Amino acid sequence: MGVLRTRMEQDLVVRGRSAHTRRAYLRAVTDLARYYHRSPDELTDRDVQRYLCHLIEGRRLAAATCRQAVGGLRFFYEVTLGRPRSEFSIPLPKEAQKLPAILSHEEVTRLLSAAPNLKHRLVLMTTYTAGLRVSETVHLRVTDIDSPRMLIRVEQGKGKKDRYTLLSPRLLDELRQYYRVYRPTEWLFPQRGKDTPMATATALRIYYAAKTRAGIRKDGGIHSLRHAFATHLMDRGTDVVTIQRLLGHGHLKTTARYLHVTRQRIATLSSPLDQLTLPPVTPT
Repeated sequence: MGVLRTRMEQDLVVRGRSAHTRRAYLRAVTDLARYYHRSPDELTDRDVQRYLCHLIEGRRLAAATCRQAVGGLRFFYEVTLGRPRSEFSIPLPKEAQKLPAILSHEEVTRLLSAAPNLKHRLVLMTTYTAGLRVSETVHLRVTDIDSPRMLIRVEQGKGKKDRYTLLSPRLLDELRQYYRVYRPTEWLFPQRGKDTPMATATALRIYYAAKTRAGIRKDGGIHSLRHAFATHLMDRGTDVVTIQRLLGHGHLKTTARYLHVTRQRIATLSSPLDQLTLPPVTPT
């Protein structure tokens, strides 16, 4: 599907889709073509619906994966090929409503304490105390730390939106120690030996290694630190609209899922990091 792929890539770029979305959507159409061994523009709506059924029932893919495939197929047929939705319908599978596993204060303390060096601890600590997505953490610049206003600037987060989030006094102290040791220039957490941001995969390995050392068995990856940030703030009485803005959620209902774990109301806004007691760590 060489020509069609080029057209779809151009359509995705023109509409401002992220590199991650472009790759996922193109993969969805490529996998469809491989499944039938035919060009996707020759397939009918019924063919596509049978393929989707195969993903759900045959391959038993997660609902989120199926929904992403549906997004890619809809984009291809409706935008690239120009088929109206009224003539081409893909049933969108419902995603299971699962509540995130929330790390407790004690578990976050163990996790951060299990980091083997200062840089690894700061990657995890920054993700937690600022409520960042891992992609946002690794793309922080030194200049994004706004110490006069005690804010962290998140540039072009999900949805290509800029926002500000909390800079805890505790985190600022730790970052100053980190800066004195590592002397980052542009990127706050550069790739080792390179002037490029740390790879997301590297940050994930840092998290899972610390999680294993800490003996934490709860499900979830590094995004669990973001969930913990939101939940711990809500436990302390922070209103859901403020948390929505700190997290950069587009819809309030996305943030409202943390309401189920609220246990106490304290009418102050402070970073959850300030509640942790951590042993010293030696830079390496």
